[in-house]
Amino acid sequence: MRARRISPLDRDSYQRAARLILSHHLVTAQYPDRAALPLLRRWATELREDLLELFGYRLEVTETTARLFTVADRLDPGGGARTVTDRPFDRRRYAYLALALAALGRAGGQITLSELAEQVASEAGQVPGVELATERATDRDAFVDAVAWLAARGAITLADGDAGGWVSDPDRGEALYDIDRPVVAALFRPPRALQHLRSVRGLLAAGDGRDGDRIADTAEVARRVRRALVQRPVVYAEELDDDARLQLALPRTTAGIEALTGLVAERRAEGVALVDSSGRMSDLRFPGVGTVPQVALLLAGEICARVSDPESVPVRLRRPADAEAELEAGLDAAIPAAGVFASLAGDAGAGPADTTPAQQPAPTHPLVEDSWLAETAAKLVDEFGRTFAAQWQADPAGLLEAAVTLLQRQRLVARVPGGVLALPALARFRGVVVTVRERDPRLAPAGEDSNEAEMS
Repeated sequence: MRARRISPLDRDSYQRAARLILSHHLVTAQYPDRAALPLLRRWATELREDLLELFGYRLEVTETTARLFTVADRLDPGGGARTVTDRPFDRRRYAYLALALAALGRAGGQITLSELAEQVASEAGQVPGVELATERATDRDAFVDAVAWLAARGAITLADGDAGGWVSDPDRGEALYDIDRPVVAALFRPPRALQHLRSVRGLLAAGDGRDGDRIADTAEVARRVRRALVQRPVVYAEELDDDARLQLALPRTTAGIEALTGLVAERRAEGVALVDSSGRMSDLRFPGVGTVPQVALLLAGEICARVSDPESVPVRLRRPADAEAELEAGLDAAIPAAGVFASLAGDAGAGPADTTPAQQPAPTHPLVEDSWLAETAAKLVDEFGRTFAAQWQADPAGLLEAAVTLLQRQRLVARVPGGVLALPALARFRGVVVTVRERDPRLAPAGEDSNEAEMS
């Protein structure tokens, strides 16, 4: 491994570069910042070898882009593109993004927003269930969300005008963009031609029918476990088969990731989590600032107290079946059969995923009922509500839903009918301490409360 041979003076720089490419997968001259690409170019050779050895990832670095081609072992319901306001893309926004990429690939060096919208609208009209009507404000908003996603990554750069003006009035507003063709080409590079797939599983590491009978060796199992460690907040042993569980238990499996990234592996009997003390690799920081992360942390502490109370004997249930099969079925149902080249598709990737994780009885976890969660959330709002953002003070039910969703994304709880299951990693947040700090009202911004909660 190259990481172990790098001098201590350069190790921090190398690990920053590794965390950077593992976080963003695509780095350009301006995304995520102007210092990122020079840093990756400096360590391109070493990173290329280590990423391939540890994860089976392929890194391509050019003068204008750095692109990490990852390997997916499973579908991730929580992943995907998000708007500038951190809302997940819906089907319409994904459709506009794909059609905009296709239009940019055929365009010259520049394009106006209205021209791009016209081309996307023309192509959308040929796709069942997709339409871009620029006279509808909702369509314009969704289209500009896709354009903003491309602009943030440097595929297009605003040369003149304002996209906001076009959203407000497409007859008067306009924007002109420069097109960076290498970035456009690097953005969408699927491992297989989509027209050759009957199922989304063809895009997964184990979904290619040509390799389906291959027995994975020990090194490949270790790479699969390492991929899970950098892709998920927590990897629980109960999710893995026997071979993968053995690799997860071996210190050498995580030692390479620690040397590459500077992250620290936190081991428990139930699984392993990589702790990112730098806060620069995780796409979702927890604990974090803001009302929802603070309430989620408070709720985590309350749940820990509930399940560890000797006078309370909560019901224990097994975790629900993986949602991957349901997600796969939904995606497969959206594949336009008319667009599949049947002679080239064959049966590759067809059929449901085999998600049976282990050969030993699955453990159970304590159930926390929805009624208790609602009561606890109401109590937290009464006690600390004056420190919350105004929008949440009037919507305790929405605040509870957002907090539970955050805990679920961090794999600290699992939703089940009637409540949530408290998963083992939640225990690291027991004993939360809250201090309400009083601020001088004269220093508080207009419209904000002068109090704030500080949690540890």
